[in-house]
Amino acid sequence: MTILTPPATPGPTPRPFPALAFFALLGGGIAIGFAGILMRVSDVNPVASAFWRMALAAPILWAWALAVRVPDRAAGRRTGYTPALLLAGLYFAGDMALWHLSLHYTTVSNATLLSNFAPVFIALWLWAAYRARFARVFIIGMFIALAGAVLLVGPNAAGTGQGNKLAGDALGLASAVFYAGYQLVIKTARDQYSTARLMAWSTSITGLALLPFALVAPGPFMPPTLAGWWPLLGLALLAQIGGQTVIAYASAHLPASLSSVSLLIQPLTATIAAWLIFAEAIGPWQMLGGALLLWGIFLSKRGSA
Repeated sequence: MTILTPPATPGPTPRPFPALAFFALLGGGIAIGFAGILMRVSDVNPVASAFWRMALAAPILWAWALAVRVPDRAAGRRTGYTPALLLAGLYFAGDMALWHLSLHYTTVSNATLLSNFAPVFIALWLWAAYRARFARVFIIGMFIALAGAVLLVGPNAAGTGQGNKLAGDALGLASAVFYAGYQLVIKTARDQYSTARLMAWSTSITGLALLPFALVAPGPFMPPTLAGWWPLLGLALLAQIGGQTVIAYASAHLPASLSSVSLLIQPLTATIAAWLIFAEAIGPWQMLGGALLLWGIFLSKRGSA
């Protein structure tokens, strides 16, 4: 007697790895790593450099947003203004203003490393507002990150004449609070808007919010020479479009765990570039602190996924 067996039910087809989005994420992280270098060589005040980063990028982003308006509408995405866009722009303005100011006082490495504390602040907000529960690895990672931050800023708190550097470190850490708020809003808005429309709106609102502060801040608002526009154009094209916008696109196509790669490559790029260009060498304790900070943030992000 022949026994008939039902054909095996095929399992789910594995999704192909989004290689394009992954390499875009890496490229975006490297591009943002050069933002501090470009700000340092600009001839305008720190807040003005943040404003011009937005003002020069906005027309390009709006051209992109208008070019994809038909596919956006066909996909049911929003194209008009919502309060979430205002919040995203204001949070990013706070982040940009504080971070560009921090670069004026402390090293590129310290400012960039401390600004990447945002994932820890995001997790703390989710716990405080929604009583979100996290794995034990999150708690361990948070304490490792805090220990790393103490080692990183320790040399700037010791000795005389270090007040400005310590203030720069504090501004870099404060910028992470605003960047955390920006990321939380962007995560929600990304479900409603395409990357092009979202970045066009948020970049424009950020620029408008920064403008009055850029006008009254000490130092030039506009570069005195034609050559002085090159660093500002680099901030717009490399950091805002090639960095922030590309990461926004890539993050929508990658798991959250992979997105943390950009977190690691951005401060690494900034530290190496500052060492090569400005001879900003960091001591062994600061090197250890930076490594612990990145490791702690990585663990915290895994524990809060």
